[in-house]
Amino acid sequence: MNSNRIFALVAAFLVQVIYGLSFTFANDVIDAGYIKPYGFILLRIIGAACLFWLLSLFTPIEKIERKDYIKFFVASIFGIALNMLTFFKGLEFTTPIHASVIMTVVPIVVLVLSAIFLKERITHLKFLGILLGFSGAIILSIYGKSTQIGDNILLGNTLVFINAVSFSLYLILIKKLTDKYHPFTFIRWLFLFGLIMVIPFGFGELSDVVWSSFPPYIVFSVIFVILGATFATYLLNPLALRHLKASTVSTFLYIQPVIAGIFAIIMGSDTVNSIKLIAAALIFTGVYLVTKKPRLKT
Repeated sequence: MNSNRIFALVAAFLVQVIYGLSFTFANDVIDAGYIKPYGFILLRIIGAACLFWLLSLFTPIEKIERKDYIKFFVASIFGIALNMLTFFKGLEFTTPIHASVIMTVVPIVVLVLSAIFLKERITHLKFLGILLGFSGAIILSIYGKSTQIGDNILLGNTLVFINAVSFSLYLILIKKLTDKYHPFTFIRWLFLFGLIMVIPFGFGELSDVVWSSFPPYIVFSVIFVILGATFATYLLNPLALRHLKASTVSTFLYIQPVIAGIFAIIMGSDTVNSIKLIAAALIFTGVYLVTKKPRLKT
């Protein structure tokens, strides 16, 4: 195994660990009312956009074809704007464990989209996996319970599922871009376009934030989401995609519920019950069948 592939695998692993931790941090900030979802997203994108453009001052410059700016814009819709807006709004109504388990349908969605756009064949085993995975997601959304007052699990999980589909489209789009450009070349443009699209949604909520009311834990949580769950993950994902298939990168999402679940329980932000375990088992089984490689005939 060459060093580039090892680095790509480590990068993909770190992305999911960071995401797994960020479910609780983001959920705690939003549920406590310090920053409303869209305001938090705008703050997140402003911080990451500034960091990416600052980083670009110290990296080699590649010439970008004019037609590719349209691709950057489309990728920013699914990877920045729609992705973040639905995810953070979903976190307002659901729990960290629910959200992280729903996100594990991404490998299944990537497979379906690959069949549609890349004409890849879906076997009977993979089709069964798709059915099991979506069944688990539906059970979790309909029968899942939350101890938080004001939560709406069905609405929250639906928004997180839309986020999962959006993120899956983003992985496919970004894979094509990483084959042509280094991530340092285009990631700053994704965030600039994303920032323009999110400003109308988040400006009012961000303006209402009372910064002086933030205790140290909330300050740390906000910084972690900006530096870790935004800047680091959006930098590491395309770096991993330079040497791995989109479907391979998406399979690392299995790590998220484990990290998110353990951390949320430790922090007291979520609990485990039989519905969550049954739904998680269905989703994990479905994902396993979808990503299982067929045996070669001898």
